[in-house]
Amino acid sequence: MRNPTATRLLFEMSESGRGTVVFPESDVPDVSGVPVPGAEHLASVLLPLPELAEPDVVRHFVNLSTLNMSVDSHFYPLGSCTMKYNPKRHERLARLPQAVASHPYQQESQIQGLLSVLYELQGMLAEISGLPGVSLHPAAGAQGELTALLTAAAYFRHRGEQRTRVLFPASAHGTNPASAALAGFECVQLSGGRDGFVDLSELRAQLDERSAVFMVTNPNTLGLFEKDIATIAAMLHEVGGLVYIDGANMNAILGRTRPGDFGGDMMHYNVHKTFTGPHGAGGPGAGPIAVRDFLAPFLPAPVVTFDAVRNWYSLTEPEHSIGRMRSFFGNVGILLRGYCYIRTLGGRGLREASDCAVLNANYLLSQVRDFLDVPHGHRCMHEFVASAKRLKEQTGVTAMDIAKRLLDYGFHAPTVYFPLVVEEALMMEPTETESLATLDAFAAALRQICSEPAELVKGAPHTTAVCRPDEVNAARKPVLCWSAQC
Repeated sequence: MRNPTATRLLFEMSESGRGTVVFPESDVPDVSGVPVPGAEHLASVLLPLPELAEPDVVRHFVNLSTLNMSVDSHFYPLGSCTMKYNPKRHERLARLPQAVASHPYQQESQIQGLLSVLYELQGMLAEISGLPGVSLHPAAGAQGELTALLTAAAYFRHRGEQRTRVLFPASAHGTNPASAALAGFECVQLSGGRDGFVDLSELRAQLDERSAVFMVTNPNTLGLFEKDIATIAAMLHEVGGLVYIDGANMNAILGRTRPGDFGGDMMHYNVHKTFTGPHGAGGPGAGPIAVRDFLAPFLPAPVVTFDAVRNWYSLTEPEHSIGRMRSFFGNVGILLRGYCYIRTLGGRGLREASDCAVLNANYLLSQVRDFLDVPHGHRCMHEFVASAKRLKEQTGVTAMDIAKRLLDYGFHAPTVYFPLVVEEALMMEPTETESLATLDAFAAALRQICSEPAELVKGAPHTTAVCRPDEVNAARKPVLCWSAQC
Protein backbone atom coordinates (compact mmCIF):
# COMPACT_ATOMS: atom_id res chain seq x y z
CA MET A 1 0.00 0.00 0.00
CA ARG A 2 1.37 3.43 -0.91
CA ASN A 3 2.42 5.66 1.96
CA PRO A 4 0.29 8.68 2.86
CA THR A 5 1.57 11.90 1.26
CA ALA A 6 3.04 13.14 4.53
CA THR A 7 5.20 10.04 4.91
CA ARG A 8 6.16 9.29 1.31
CA LEU A 9 9.83 8.55 0.79
CA LEU A 10 12.05 10.87 -1.21
CA PHE A 11 12.43 8.06 -3.73
CA GLU A 12 8.66 7.89 -4.13
CA MET A 13 8.47 11.64 -4.72
CA SER A 14 11.32 11.68 -7.22
CA GLU A 15 10.66 12.55 -10.88
CA SER A 16 13.24 12.61 -13.63
CA GLY A 17 14.48 16.10 -14.35
CA ARG A 18 13.22 17.72 -11.15
CA GLY A 19 16.69 18.18 -9.72
CA THR A 20 17.76 21.84 -9.80
CA VAL A 21 21.48 21.57 -9.10
CA VAL A 22 23.99 21.17 -11.92
CA PHE A 23 27.53 20.60 -10.74
CA PRO A 24 30.28 22.20 -12.84
CA GLU A 25 33.16 20.27 -14.31
CA SER A 26 36.06 19.84 -11.91
CA ASP A 27 38.61 22.64 -12.20
CA VAL A 28 41.23 20.76 -10.18
CA PRO A 29 43.98 19.49 -12.53
CA ASP A 30 45.07 15.88 -12.36
CA VAL A 31 48.69 16.18 -11.21
CA SER A 32 49.21 12.66 -9.96
CA GLY A 33 49.89 11.18 -13.34
CA VAL A 34 48.56 7.89 -12.00
CA PRO A 35 45.00 7.05 -13.03
CA VAL A 36 42.70 5.65 -10.36
CA PRO A 37 41.71 2.08 -11.29
CA GLY A 38 38.10 2.00 -12.40
CA ALA A 39 37.71 5.78 -12.30
CA GLU A 40 36.28 5.88 -15.82
CA HIS A 41 33.57 3.43 -14.81
CA LEU A 42 32.73 5.31 -11.63
CA ALA A 43 32.46 8.62 -13.48
CA SER A 44 30.08 7.13 -16.02
CA VAL A 45 27.66 5.57 -13.55
CA LEU A 46 25.00 7.84 -12.10
CA LEU A 47 24.05 7.13 -8.50
CA PRO A 48 20.37 6.19 -8.10
CA LEU A 49 19.55 9.28 -6.05
CA PRO A 50 16.10 10.86 -5.92
CA GLU A 51 15.60 13.91 -8.14
CA LEU A 52 13.92 16.70 -6.23
CA ALA A 53 14.07 20.46 -5.96
CA GLU A 54 15.33 22.00 -2.73
CA PRO A 55 11.88 23.17 -1.54
CA ASP A 56 10.55 19.62 -1.94
CA VAL A 57 13.37 18.19 0.17
CA VAL A 58 13.01 20.84 2.88
CA ARG A 59 9.25 20.38 3.09
CA HIS A 60 9.65 16.61 3.23
CA PHE A 61 11.87 16.70 6.28
CA VAL A 62 9.93 19.48 8.02
CA ASN A 63 6.70 17.51 7.53
CA LEU A 64 8.35 14.38 8.91
CA SER A 65 9.54 16.33 11.95
CA THR A 66 5.96 17.34 12.76
CA LEU A 67 5.01 13.66 12.96
CA ASN A 68 7.66 12.94 15.59
CA MET A 69 7.02 12.94 19.29
CA SER A 70 9.70 14.76 21.22
CA VAL A 71 10.11 16.23 24.67
CA ASP A 72 9.65 19.68 23.08
CA SER A 73 6.21 18.71 21.81
CA HIS A 74 4.82 15.99 24.10
CA PHE A 75 4.97 14.65 27.64
CA TYR A 76 7.35 11.70 27.87
CA PRO A 77 6.58 9.57 30.96
CA LEU A 78 9.26 7.11 29.82
CA GLY A 79 10.23 5.20 32.95
CA SER A 80 13.86 4.06 33.27
CA CYS A 81 14.95 5.95 30.14
CA THR A 82 13.85 9.45 31.04
CA MET A 83 13.22 11.93 28.27
CA LYS A 84 14.23 14.92 30.36
CA TYR A 85 13.60 18.42 29.07
CA ASN A 86 16.73 20.04 27.57
CA PRO A 87 17.03 23.70 28.61
CA LYS A 88 17.56 25.77 25.47
CA ARG A 89 20.05 28.03 27.24
CA HIS A 90 22.37 25.08 27.71
CA GLU A 91 21.92 24.07 24.09
CA ARG A 92 23.14 27.52 23.05
CA LEU A 93 26.08 27.47 25.44
CA ALA A 94 27.21 24.06 24.26
CA ARG A 95 27.26 25.40 20.69
CA LEU A 96 29.59 28.33 21.38
CA PRO A 97 32.32 28.55 18.71
CA GLN A 98 35.04 28.00 21.31
CA ALA A 99 33.63 24.53 21.86
CA VAL A 100 32.25 23.36 18.52
CA ALA A 101 35.13 24.76 16.47
CA SER A 102 37.81 22.94 18.45
CA HIS A 103 39.43 19.91 16.83
CA PRO A 104 40.37 16.67 18.59
CA TYR A 105 43.89 16.84 17.18
CA GLN A 106 44.61 20.34 18.47
CA GLN A 107 47.57 20.77 20.78
CA GLU A 108 46.93 20.99 24.53
CA SER A 109 48.20 24.57 24.45
CA GLN A 110 45.31 25.51 22.14
CA ILE A 111 42.48 23.94 24.18
CA GLN A 112 43.40 24.85 27.76
CA GLY A 113 40.02 26.50 28.26
CA LEU A 114 38.09 23.45 27.10
CA LEU A 115 40.27 21.13 29.18
CA SER A 116 39.67 23.31 32.24
CA VAL A 117 35.90 22.87 31.79
CA LEU A 118 36.24 19.09 31.44
CA TYR A 119 38.52 18.96 34.49
CA GLU A 120 35.96 20.90 36.49
CA LEU A 121 33.23 18.53 35.29
CA GLN A 122 35.30 15.55 36.48
CA GLY A 123 35.50 17.15 39.89
CA MET A 124 31.78 17.88 40.06
CA LEU A 125 30.87 14.31 39.08
CA ALA A 126 33.28 13.03 41.72
CA GLU A 127 31.65 15.19 44.37
CA ILE A 128 28.10 14.23 43.37
CA SER A 129 28.92 10.51 43.47
CA GLY A 130 31.31 10.44 46.42
CA LEU A 131 33.79 8.57 44.19
CA PRO A 132 37.02 10.43 43.38
CA GLY A 133 38.20 8.77 40.15
CA VAL A 134 36.28 9.99 37.09
CA SER A 135 36.49 9.23 33.37
CA LEU A 136 34.48 11.22 30.84
CA HIS A 137 35.46 8.77 28.11
CA PRO A 138 32.46 6.41 27.69
CA ALA A 139 30.09 7.31 24.85
CA ALA A 140 26.88 6.22 26.60
CA GLY A 141 25.56 4.70 29.80
CA ALA A 142 25.85 1.13 28.51
CA GLN A 143 29.45 1.73 27.47
CA GLY A 144 30.02 3.27 30.90
CA GLU A 145 28.93 -0.02 32.46
CA LEU A 146 31.27 -1.97 30.19
CA THR A 147 34.13 0.44 30.89
CA ALA A 148 33.72 0.16 34.65
CA LEU A 149 33.59 -3.65 34.49
CA LEU A 150 36.73 -3.74 32.34
CA THR A 151 38.35 -1.44 34.89
CA ALA A 152 37.35 -3.85 37.66
CA ALA A 153 38.66 -6.82 35.65
CA ALA A 154 42.02 -5.05 35.21
CA TYR A 155 42.14 -4.32 38.93
CA PHE A 156 41.59 -7.97 39.85
CA ARG A 157 44.15 -9.14 37.28
CA HIS A 158 46.67 -6.72 38.73
CA ARG A 159 46.06 -8.28 42.13
CA GLY A 160 46.37 -11.80 40.73
CA GLU A 161 42.78 -12.69 41.64
CA GLN A 162 40.66 -15.01 39.49
CA ARG A 163 37.22 -13.49 39.90
CA THR A 164 34.84 -14.57 37.19
CA ARG A 165 31.27 -13.83 38.31
CA VAL A 166 29.09 -10.73 38.11
CA LEU A 167 25.80 -10.82 40.02
CA PHE A 168 22.68 -8.71 39.48
CA PRO A 169 18.99 -8.78 40.49
CA ALA A 170 16.21 -9.84 38.13
CA SER A 171 14.97 -6.25 37.94
CA ALA A 172 18.30 -4.99 36.54
CA HIS A 173 18.48 -3.08 33.29
CA GLY A 174 19.19 -5.44 30.41
CA THR A 175 22.47 -3.70 29.74
CA ASN A 176 23.87 -5.00 33.05
CA PRO A 177 24.19 -8.66 32.04
CA ALA A 178 25.13 -7.64 28.50
CA SER A 179 27.99 -5.49 29.77
CA ALA A 180 29.15 -8.22 32.15
CA ALA A 181 29.19 -10.79 29.35
CA LEU A 182 31.10 -8.46 27.01
CA ALA A 183 33.64 -7.87 29.77
CA GLY A 184 34.21 -11.65 29.97
CA PHE A 185 32.35 -12.40 33.18
CA GLU A 186 29.89 -15.14 34.02
CA CYS A 187 26.44 -13.64 34.64
CA VAL A 188 24.52 -14.70 37.76
CA GLN A 189 20.96 -13.42 38.06
CA LEU A 190 19.22 -13.33 41.43
CA SER A 191 15.50 -13.94 41.42
CA GLY A 192 14.86 -11.06 43.79
CA GLY A 193 12.72 -10.67 46.88
CA ARG A 194 8.94 -10.57 46.74
CA ASP A 195 8.98 -7.04 48.16
CA GLY A 196 10.92 -5.68 45.18
CA PHE A 197 14.25 -5.50 47.01
CA VAL A 198 17.38 -7.64 46.81
CA ASP A 199 16.95 -10.90 48.74
CA LEU A 200 19.90 -10.84 51.14
CA SER A 201 19.80 -14.57 51.82
CA GLU A 202 19.90 -15.37 48.11
CA LEU A 203 22.76 -12.93 47.58
CA ARG A 204 24.71 -14.40 50.49
CA ALA A 205 24.30 -17.90 49.06
CA GLN A 206 25.84 -16.80 45.76
CA LEU A 207 28.86 -14.96 47.16
CA ASP A 208 32.27 -16.62 47.22
CA GLU A 209 35.87 -16.00 46.15
CA ARG A 210 34.75 -16.00 42.48
CA SER A 211 32.51 -12.96 43.00
CA ALA A 212 33.86 -9.90 41.21
CA VAL A 213 31.02 -7.37 41.10
CA PHE A 214 27.42 -6.99 42.22
CA MET A 215 25.56 -4.65 39.86
CA VAL A 216 22.57 -2.91 41.38
CA THR A 217 20.48 0.11 40.42
CA ASN A 218 19.63 2.30 43.37
CA PRO A 219 16.90 3.45 43.44
CA ASN A 220 15.96 0.27 41.61
CA THR A 221 13.83 -0.12 38.51
CA LEU A 222 10.68 -0.44 40.62
CA GLY A 223 11.31 3.06 41.94
CA LEU A 224 12.36 1.81 45.38
CA PHE A 225 15.49 2.75 47.31
CA GLU A 226 17.33 -0.41 48.35
CA LYS A 227 16.96 -0.12 52.12
CA ASP A 228 19.71 -2.68 52.77
CA ILE A 229 22.26 -1.21 50.35
CA ALA A 230 24.88 -0.67 53.07
CA THR A 231 24.52 -4.29 54.16
CA ILE A 232 24.76 -5.44 50.54
CA ALA A 233 27.97 -3.47 50.07
CA ALA A 234 29.44 -4.90 53.26
CA MET A 235 28.64 -8.44 52.10
CA LEU A 236 30.47 -7.88 48.79
CA HIS A 237 33.45 -6.26 50.43
CA GLU A 238 33.69 -9.08 52.95
CA VAL A 239 34.42 -11.55 50.12
CA GLY A 240 36.69 -9.11 48.28
CA GLY A 241 34.16 -8.11 45.61
CA LEU A 242 33.06 -4.71 44.36
CA VAL A 243 29.67 -2.97 44.16
CA TYR A 244 28.63 -1.34 40.91
CA ILE A 245 25.84 1.23 41.14
CA ASP A 246 23.93 1.61 37.89
CA GLY A 247 23.50 5.39 37.92
CA ALA A 248 20.47 5.37 35.62
CA ASN A 249 18.29 6.67 38.46
CA MET A 250 20.62 9.25 39.98
CA ASN A 251 18.04 11.95 39.24
CA ALA A 252 16.16 10.67 42.31
CA ILE A 253 18.96 11.17 44.84
CA LEU A 254 21.09 14.13 43.75
CA GLY A 255 22.12 16.08 46.82
CA ARG A 256 20.38 13.59 49.12
CA THR A 257 22.84 10.71 49.17
CA ARG A 258 25.88 9.52 47.23
CA PRO A 259 26.73 6.03 45.91
CA GLY A 260 30.20 6.26 47.40
CA ASP A 261 28.71 6.95 50.82
CA PHE A 262 26.34 3.97 50.81
CA GLY A 263 28.98 1.49 49.65
CA GLY A 264 29.28 1.76 45.89
CA ASP A 265 32.74 1.30 44.36
CA MET A 266 31.88 2.20 40.76
CA MET A 267 29.03 3.83 38.91
CA HIS A 268 28.08 5.46 35.63
CA TYR A 269 26.01 8.53 34.92
CA ASN A 270 23.46 8.78 32.12
CA VAL A 271 23.94 12.41 31.11
CA HIS A 272 20.63 12.45 29.23
CA LYS A 273 18.73 11.32 32.33
CA THR A 274 20.46 13.18 35.09
CA PHE A 275 21.96 16.25 33.41
CA THR A 276 19.71 16.91 30.36
CA GLY A 277 21.83 15.75 27.47
CA PRO A 278 19.57 15.23 24.44
CA HIS A 279 18.28 11.67 24.16
CA GLY A 280 17.00 9.65 21.26
CA ALA A 281 17.73 8.55 17.69
CA GLY A 282 20.65 6.40 18.78
CA GLY A 283 22.99 9.09 20.04
CA PRO A 284 25.19 10.84 20.64
CA GLY A 285 25.37 10.18 24.34
CA ALA A 286 27.75 10.29 27.26
CA GLY A 287 28.20 7.86 30.13
CA PRO A 288 30.92 9.13 32.49
CA ILE A 289 32.02 6.76 35.23
CA ALA A 290 33.19 7.40 38.77
CA VAL A 291 35.24 4.93 40.83
CA ARG A 292 37.05 4.64 44.15
CA ASP A 293 40.62 5.88 44.38
CA PHE A 294 42.17 2.41 44.19
CA LEU A 295 40.42 1.81 40.86
CA ALA A 296 41.40 5.17 39.34
CA PRO A 297 44.81 3.93 38.01
CA PHE A 298 42.92 1.50 35.74
CA LEU A 299 40.55 4.01 34.12
CA PRO A 300 40.56 4.41 30.34
CA ALA A 301 42.78 7.03 28.76
CA PRO A 302 42.80 9.91 28.61
CA VAL A 303 41.71 11.72 31.76
CA VAL A 304 42.19 15.44 32.31
CA THR A 305 44.77 16.31 34.96
CA PHE A 306 45.93 19.67 36.32
CA ASP A 307 49.42 20.81 37.28
CA ALA A 308 48.93 23.63 39.78
CA VAL A 309 52.58 24.67 39.63
CA ARG A 310 52.51 25.16 35.86
CA ASN A 311 48.81 26.12 35.80
CA TRP A 312 48.45 23.60 33.00
CA TYR A 313 45.79 21.06 31.99
CA SER A 314 46.84 17.82 30.31
CA LEU A 315 45.33 14.71 28.79
CA THR A 316 46.93 11.91 30.77
CA GLU A 317 46.99 8.13 30.69
CA PRO A 318 46.47 6.52 34.12
CA GLU A 319 49.27 4.22 35.31
CA HIS A 320 47.50 0.89 34.62
CA SER A 321 44.93 2.19 32.12
CA ILE A 322 42.73 -0.25 30.24
CA GLY A 323 43.34 1.95 27.18
CA ARG A 324 40.82 3.62 24.95
CA MET A 325 37.14 2.78 24.78
CA ARG A 326 36.47 5.20 21.93
CA SER A 327 38.12 7.92 19.88
CA PHE A 328 39.58 11.03 21.48
CA PHE A 329 38.15 12.04 24.88
CA GLY A 330 34.40 11.58 24.78
CA ASN A 331 31.33 13.25 23.34
CA VAL A 332 32.31 16.69 24.53
CA GLY A 333 29.22 18.44 23.17
CA ILE A 334 26.98 16.31 25.39
CA LEU A 335 29.29 16.65 28.36
CA LEU A 336 29.18 20.44 28.00
CA ARG A 337 25.40 20.38 28.26
CA GLY A 338 25.69 18.44 31.50
CA TYR A 339 28.32 20.87 32.76
CA CYS A 340 26.05 23.84 32.02
CA TYR A 341 23.14 22.16 33.80
CA ILE A 342 25.19 21.49 36.94
CA ARG A 343 26.66 25.00 36.98
CA THR A 344 23.23 26.56 36.44
CA LEU A 345 21.53 24.69 39.29
CA GLY A 346 24.38 24.35 41.76
CA GLY A 347 24.22 22.01 44.73
CA ARG A 348 20.91 23.29 46.10
CA GLY A 349 19.34 23.27 42.67
CA LEU A 350 20.34 19.68 41.97
CA ARG A 351 18.84 18.61 45.26
CA GLU A 352 15.64 20.52 44.49
CA ALA A 353 15.46 18.87 41.05
CA SER A 354 15.55 15.44 42.67
CA ASP A 355 13.00 16.47 45.27
CA CYS A 356 10.64 17.59 42.49
CA ALA A 357 11.23 14.39 40.49
CA VAL A 358 10.24 12.32 43.51
CA LEU A 359 7.28 14.58 44.29
CA ASN A 360 5.96 14.39 40.72
CA ALA A 361 6.27 10.61 40.61
CA ASN A 362 4.44 10.17 43.90
CA TYR A 363 1.71 12.56 42.83
CA LEU A 364 1.16 10.68 39.57
CA LEU A 365 1.15 7.38 41.47
CA SER A 366 -1.56 8.74 43.77
CA GLN A 367 -3.70 9.63 40.75
CA VAL A 368 -3.57 6.24 39.00
CA ARG A 369 -3.48 3.64 41.76
CA ASP A 370 -7.26 3.53 42.12
CA PHE A 371 -7.70 2.15 38.58
CA LEU A 372 -4.28 0.52 37.93
CA ASP A 373 -2.53 -1.74 40.41
CA VAL A 374 0.88 -0.67 41.72
CA PRO A 375 2.29 -3.96 43.06
CA HIS A 376 5.18 -2.54 45.07
CA GLY A 377 3.77 0.00 47.46
CA HIS A 378 2.08 3.35 47.65
CA ARG A 379 5.29 5.37 47.73
CA CYS A 380 8.12 5.57 45.24
CA MET A 381 11.21 7.52 44.37
CA HIS A 382 11.41 9.07 40.87
CA GLU A 383 9.35 6.41 39.07
CA PHE A 384 6.87 3.63 39.73
CA VAL A 385 5.63 0.52 37.96
CA ALA A 386 1.89 0.07 37.53
CA SER A 387 0.31 -3.13 36.21
CA ALA A 388 -2.47 -3.66 33.69
CA LYS A 389 -2.74 -7.35 34.64
CA ARG A 390 -6.18 -7.02 36.23
CA LEU A 391 -7.48 -4.95 33.31
CA LYS A 392 -6.20 -7.56 30.86
CA GLU A 393 -7.94 -10.35 32.77
CA GLN A 394 -11.22 -8.41 32.84
CA THR A 395 -11.30 -6.87 29.35
CA GLY A 396 -8.40 -8.21 27.32
CA VAL A 397 -6.77 -4.75 27.16
CA THR A 398 -3.01 -5.05 27.64
CA ALA A 399 -0.28 -2.66 28.70
CA MET A 400 0.71 -2.37 25.03
CA ASP A 401 -2.85 -1.45 24.09
CA ILE A 402 -2.86 1.33 26.69
CA ALA A 403 0.49 2.57 25.38
CA LYS A 404 -0.84 2.71 21.82
CA ARG A 405 -4.05 4.46 22.84
CA LEU A 406 -2.13 7.15 24.74
CA LEU A 407 -0.80 8.37 21.37
CA ASP A 408 -4.33 9.41 20.44
CA TYR A 409 -4.40 11.61 23.53
CA GLY A 410 -1.12 13.33 22.59
CA PHE A 411 1.10 11.57 25.11
CA HIS A 412 4.12 9.40 24.51
CA ALA A 413 3.72 6.00 26.14
CA PRO A 414 5.49 4.96 29.33
CA THR A 415 7.88 2.01 29.22
CA VAL A 416 5.91 -1.22 28.93
CA TYR A 417 6.75 -4.80 29.94
CA PHE A 418 9.78 -3.76 31.99
CA PRO A 419 10.87 -4.72 34.53
CA LEU A 420 9.91 -8.32 33.86
CA VAL A 421 9.15 -8.94 37.55
CA VAL A 422 5.82 -7.09 37.09
CA GLU A 423 3.22 -8.55 34.71
CA GLU A 424 1.77 -6.11 32.16
CA ALA A 425 4.14 -3.45 33.46
CA LEU A 426 3.67 0.26 32.82
CA MET A 427 6.77 2.06 34.08
CA MET A 428 6.18 5.79 34.57
CA GLU A 429 8.65 8.57 35.27
CA PRO A 430 7.34 12.13 34.98
CA THR A 431 10.69 13.85 35.80
CA GLU A 432 11.02 17.10 37.74
CA THR A 433 10.16 19.45 34.88
CA GLU A 434 6.50 18.60 34.31
CA SER A 435 3.68 20.77 35.64
CA LEU A 436 0.73 19.75 37.78
CA ALA A 437 -1.58 20.41 34.83
CA THR A 438 0.37 18.01 32.62
CA LEU A 439 0.34 15.27 35.25
CA ASP A 440 -3.39 15.71 35.81
CA ALA A 441 -4.09 15.54 32.07
CA PHE A 442 -1.98 12.40 31.71
CA ALA A 443 -3.70 10.70 34.66
CA ALA A 444 -7.11 11.66 33.25
CA ALA A 445 -6.17 10.15 29.88
CA LEU A 446 -5.10 6.89 31.53
CA ARG A 447 -8.33 6.77 33.52
CA GLN A 448 -10.43 7.37 30.39
CA ILE A 449 -8.55 4.70 28.42
CA CYS A 450 -9.09 2.11 31.14
CA SER A 451 -12.86 2.70 30.89
CA GLU A 452 -13.13 2.75 27.09
CA PRO A 453 -14.50 -0.18 25.04
CA ALA A 454 -11.84 -2.82 24.58
CA GLU A 455 -12.29 -2.85 20.79
CA LEU A 456 -11.50 0.85 20.61
CA VAL A 457 -8.36 0.58 22.74
CA LYS A 458 -7.05 -2.57 21.07
CA GLY A 459 -7.27 -0.92 17.64
CA ALA A 460 -5.35 2.21 18.70
CA PRO A 461 -3.78 4.47 17.70
CA HIS A 462 -6.45 5.94 15.42
CA THR A 463 -5.11 9.47 14.83
CA THR A 464 -1.48 8.94 13.85
CA ALA A 465 -0.02 8.85 10.33
CA VAL A 466 1.05 5.24 10.91
CA CYS A 467 -1.44 3.30 12.97
CA ARG A 468 -0.54 -0.16 14.27
CA PRO A 469 2.32 -1.86 12.43
CA ASP A 470 3.08 -5.54 12.83
CA GLU A 471 5.99 -5.00 15.25
CA VAL A 472 6.85 -8.68 15.68
CA ASN A 473 7.08 -9.28 11.94
CA ALA A 474 9.01 -6.04 11.47
CA ALA A 475 11.59 -7.15 14.05
CA ARG A 476 11.91 -10.68 12.70
CA LYS A 477 11.78 -9.84 8.99
CA PRO A 478 13.11 -6.30 8.65
CA VAL A 479 13.09 -4.60 5.26
CA LEU A 480 16.16 -2.40 5.39
CA CYS A 481 16.10 -0.91 1.90
CA TRP A 482 13.48 0.62 -0.39
CA SER A 483 12.53 -0.49 -3.84
CA ALA A 484 9.58 0.24 -6.06
CA GLN A 485 8.49 -3.37 -5.66
CA CYS A 486 8.17 -3.20 -1.85
